[in-house]
Amino acid sequence: MAEIGIPRKWHTREESGLVLDRNLVWYHDGERITHPRIVEAFNAGLRPTDDGRFQLHIGNDWAYVTVEGPAYGVTGIDPGPRSLGLRLSDRTTEVLDPSTVVLDDEGVLNALVKAGRARARFSRDAQFALAQLLRDEGGKVVLLLAEDSLVLPLDPGVLAQSEE
Repeated sequence: MAEIGIPRKWHTREESGLVLDRNLVWYHDGERITHPRIVEAFNAGLRPTDDGRFQLHIGNDWAYVTVEGPAYGVTGIDPGPRSLGLRLSDRTTEVLDPSTVVLDDEGVLNALVKAGRARARFSRDAQFALAQLLRDEGGKVVLLLAEDSLVLPLDPGVLAQSEE
C-alpha cells in the first residue's frame, strides 16, 4: 500500500521510465541502476525491434526502453582466420561487418550489430585490442587477420592517434 502523501508513478509498456544512456548506463525514472545482476539482466534482455525501438525482455514480461546512444557495448574481440567476432554486453558474439565501423565524436569506435538494427560501442579494452590489428595500407585502414584483410571505412589518421 502506498504511503499517504507520496505520489505513485504508474508505468506502462510504452512508458516504462527505463533509459539506457549514451554511455551504456541504465536508469529508471532518473535513478541510476547499479546492482550488477539487474544491469546484467537488462543488458541480456535488450532487443531491437523492427520499427527502430528497443524492448527489454525479462522472463515473460517486456517494456519499451529509451536508448540514447549505442544499445550494446563491445566488451572484447575474437580474431578468427577470416573474420572478427565481437563480444557484446548482452553476452552474445557477432561477426563484425567491417563496412559499418565508424568513429564517434568522442573518438570511440562503433559498429552496427543485430542485423544492422543497433549500434555497439567499443570499450577501451576492445578498441585497444582492435587497434593492434589495424594497419595503413595504401591510404586505407585494413584489419589484418590470419587469412584475410578487411578494409574499414576509417581515415588512416586514426591510426596515428592510437599510437600516441
